[in-house]
Amino acid sequence: MKVLNVVSLLVLILGGLNWLVIGLFEYDVVSEVFDGSDSVGAKIVYIIVGLAALYSLSFFSKVSSDD
Repeated sequence: MKVLNVVSLLVLILGGLNWLVIGLFEYDVVSEVFDGSDSVGAKIVYIIVGLAALYSLSFFSKVSSDD
C-alpha cells in the first residue's frame, strides 16, 4: 500500500507541474509528447492523473487524524 501512495503522490506532482506549465506558458507537456490532447496516450495520462487524485482523497483521513 505504501508503494501505491508514493506512486499516486508522484503522479499528482507531475500532473500539477504540467498544470503549472500550462498556466505560466500555455504549453501542455502531455499533449505535446503524445501529439495532441485528443490522442489515446494523452487521454490515458489524464485518466491516470485523475485516478491518482481520486485515490489521494483517502489521505485526508490519515492527515487529519489525531495521533
